Formats: sequence, C-alpha cells, structure tokens
Amino acid sequence: MSTRFRGFALLAILVSAAGVMPVFASPATLNYTGTTNSSLGNTNPSASSITVTTDKPSYNDGDKITISGSTRDYISNTPVTVIVRNPIGNVIKVDQVDLGTDRTFSTALSAGGPLWQAAGTYSVMVEFGSKDRSATTTFQFTGSSGGQPGNTVKVDGTDFSVTYSITNGKVLGIKADVQSKSLIVSIQTTGDGVLTITLPRGLIDAKSDNQTDNKFFVLTDLQEADFQETNTASTDRTLSIPFSDGTSEIEIIGTWIVPEFGPIAALVLAIAIISIIAVSAKTGLRFMPKY
Repeated sequence: MSTRFRGFALLAILVSAAGVMPVFASPATLNYTGTTNSSLGNTNPSASSITVTTDKPSYNDGDKITISGSTRDYISNTPVTVIVRNPIGNVIKVDQVDLGTDRTFSTALSAGGPLWQAAGTYSVMVEFGSKDRSATTTFQFTGSSGGQPGNTVKVDGTDFSVTYSITNGKVLGIKADVQSKSLIVSIQTTGDGVLTITLPRGLIDAKSDNQTDNKFFVLTDLQEADFQETNTASTDRTLSIPFSDGTSEIEIIGTWIVPEFGPIAALVLAIAIISIIAVSAKTGLRFMPKY
C-alpha cells in the first residue's frame, strides 16, 4: 500500500471518529436529562384522596361547627364517615354524610352538652370507603357547662316552670298553645346560638301510639329546625336547639300538652264542685224548681 493511500485512509478514519463521537455523546446526555426529569416527577406528592376542614379554628359553648371537605374519587352510594373526638380521645359524634356528585361533603353540629365539657383540642377524622382514604383536622374548644340549664321561667297558661340555658340571646317568655300541643318560646338574639331547655313530661311530651318516646318537632320562625335531645329521663326531656341570629320564636311541638287548666286549677275546681254539692245537701238548696 502506498504512503499516499495510507494517509488518505488515516484521514478518513479520523473524520469518521469525529462524526461518531457526538452521536454517542448525545444519547448519554439525553439519557441523563430524562432520568433527572423522571426522578423529579416521582418526588411530587400525589393529590390527597380526601380533605377535611372546619369553618373556624376555635369555638365556644353553643357555637355551630361546619365540617366540610372533598374527595379525589367518587363512589356511588358511599357516604363519608365523620368522627369527632374530645381531647382525651373519646368519640363524641359519629355521622354519615352523603358525598355530592361534585365530590364535596359538608355537615354541621352544635358544640355543647355533656360530652363537650372538656376544653382543649378536638379532632375530626373523615373516612371514605376505606382507611386509605382518610384525613384528620383539629379545632380548639373552650369547654361546655354540660348543657345543664340554669335559668327558670314560668310557662304562661300553666302552673309549670321550665329551666333553660341560652347562648347569644335571652328568653323573653314561654307560653303553651293547647290547640297545637306546643310551647312557644320568644327570644331575643345577639348572634347565632343554642337554646337548651328541659321539658317536664307533665307539661309536654311526644309519644308514639304504643306510648314509647317519639321525637318532638321544632320550628324556628315557622321553619323546621334541626335539634338534639341531649338527655332523656323519666320526669323530663332536654332539647338542644340551635338558632340563627335574628330568630324571634322557637316552637316545640309534641303529641300532648297540659290542658289550659293545669292540675292545681283542676283540683281547685273539683274541690269547689264537691263543696257545693255538700252544702246543697245539708241546707236543702235546690238548683231545679220543684213542681
């Protein structure tokens, strides 16, 4: 092979090597870049399967608590379970909340009553379908007096009095409506609040046909209202009734209410009738003419 040919061959090899090197270098660079991007993508957290929040961070006795949130998935006919626990971990409220087609949920409850006496951090846990779809939030609560009413007011038209407590308002008076079998409570409000009232069974009650306890029906300004029966005893029943600012009247409807003439008045009337009969028999007093 001539020297000139060997020179051309060597030049051709060098040119080929120079062209090939970028080709090999380029994929290595792209591979490094692609791997880095993929690694960064894997570190991004996925969207939460469910979220939960309260409308305020802290509440006082009698306040309304709104719990809401959303889910990543929608499962037909599957409610969201809401569990509220007090500072020592005891369950004080369990609710099944329907999930909207927009994958959001919301529920409300009143803070107060025997289970809410402790002050501190309360927790709200929600679960949707399975434990891997759950979330928790917390709120502060100042504690409750236990829902024990501390004021007394006489019920107009009866010989009964009822005890009550109220937040963000005051009770102006209570009267019995015999025709509608209800008590009408007149109030004046300074904000959203709760009326907790103990109803003597001798005054008003709600019974089913077999004489077992039935639910009362409650109206606030003639609109149906949600409420809780916080205590049931043999002599009385206690209701906790939330109301909104501006409410002027709360009506509690049962299936029985004391007649307009209460037991004392009825007793006085009976004694009067017996006395008249006794006097007429002794004196010969006649109410009908003698023929």
